Amino acid sequence: MLRLDNELRPYAWGSTTAIAELLGRVPSGGPEAELWLGAHPDSPSRVPDGRGLDEVISQDPGLVLGAESVAAFGPRLPFLMKVLAAAQPLSLQVHPSLEQAREGFSREEAAGVPRDSASRNYKDDNHKPEMILALTPFRALCGFRAVEQSVALFEALAEGSTNDDARDYAAGIAAALRGAEPLRTAFATLLTGGAGLAAASSGLRAVVEGLASDDPHRTALEAAAGLQDKYPGDPGVLVSLLLNLVELTPGDAIHLPAGNVHAYLEGLGIEVMANSDNVLRGGLTPKHVDVPELLATVDFTPLPEVPRTPWEETLLGQEIFTPPFSEFALQRIELRDGTEHVAVRQDGGTVLLVVRGALRLDSPQGELILRRGESAFIPAVEDPVTAHPAVTGADTTEDDAVVLAFAVSTGLGITPTA
Repeated sequence: MLRLDNELRPYAWGSTTAIAELLGRVPSGGPEAELWLGAHPDSPSRVPDGRGLDEVISQDPGLVLGAESVAAFGPRLPFLMKVLAAAQPLSLQVHPSLEQAREGFSREEAAGVPRDSASRNYKDDNHKPEMILALTPFRALCGFRAVEQSVALFEALAEGSTNDDARDYAAGIAAALRGAEPLRTAFATLLTGGAGLAAASSGLRAVVEGLASDDPHRTALEAAAGLQDKYPGDPGVLVSLLLNLVELTPGDAIHLPAGNVHAYLEGLGIEVMANSDNVLRGGLTPKHVDVPELLATVDFTPLPEVPRTPWEETLLGQEIFTPPFSEFALQRIELRDGTEHVAVRQDGGTVLLVVRGALRLDSPQGELILRRGESAFIPAVEDPVTAHPAVTGADTTEDDAVVLAFAVSTGLGITPTA
């Protein structure tokens, strides 16, 4: 088992305190958006001798990842784990399918587009299905809401607007949503911007203030007005009215397959994804937006029910979140009230992070103690591993009374859940 040192990404949208408070350390003083745990070549975790985890894996993939994982995903860790802390909305985005990623990456490589170019769409040849487990109240936009709901929202925006351009623009989007290919047409129209879009966006706050407190459209329009405050005139402001607004409580999880348009708005969570950095953006960002490529990637099927990620408790006391992706499954490990140990679910290499208390990991090859904020990589060859409280008996303090950790391994061997 290898203790990990992980890279913190200071994106501007990150919270200045949430990750530090979760891991029990002093804040850096700047935004702390994502803590990456894994072997992504852009920011691999480091082992004690200074090597990147990707380098460790490359030296003996079969031993470190296991033969089944290598056969399914190649000689690389198939997932990436993050602690994500959003104080402001992330970009409106979508991830490609595996076939789209391979084709797009090959196309840009052949065209000689530098991999670090701001206009590059495909950083690698992998897809990026993902899930987010909320640790605090968490808000997100996820997938297209029912078309009739979006029609009603744009009609409400048109009716409440006092500016002629804003009224006409909103009414035009509502009309597009009643026509052929409604979501594709409305989405594409919004992405092209224009004077009407700017007028409709800038009038959102006044429209919300004119609504009754119990108006059914108020929540979505108020969320859009909040986006307008942060990204004035951005197409993503009104695109949000096409999308489901999701509010998660701690312990809730959702998963996002290829083609799902989404944006995390606020909150702290454990994010897990396939090991990729392929993102096609559509708004709420100053970064590159490629509208034709985005339209070719988006799944325009309405999503009346946002895909909540189910979890189950196994006979070994494991709480496993099981999205329908074979690259990863997330285990929640909680030790309280005298629980002596829990088996760590291993299906290939495993990454484990402790967020409360202190944990002792036992394997046939030895033990490792991890305290709050510390993490480790467990090679496939070290199987089985059990997790125990590291502090017991008279030495147990209130801070040690409950141990909480999260572990990620592949989803191989799990029956997919829709």
